[in-house]
Amino acid sequence: MTENEPKGLEESLERLEKIVSELESGEHTLEQSLSKFEEGVGLGKHCREILDKADMRVRRLIDVDENGEAVTGEFDEERDGS
Repeated sequence: MTENEPKGLEESLERLEKIVSELESGEHTLEQSLSKFEEGVGLGKHCREILDKADMRVRRLIDVDENGEAVTGEFDEERDGS
């Protein structure tokens, strides 16, 4: 991700939606469309990484004990790379 690209999930999803709309319009050259598609793929990967990290946090914060009861634990951001 470059400095000017969205950082958070919501901002990334908004940009991705805009790219899809632009590609569906068919108003761009092939090169422009490919460039936008490439940006969209990168945004999709970025969103997946954010969601994977969130899933990992939830799994670490909430666990199930031997009786099937939910238990919470401490979350170590350094260990999880957040």
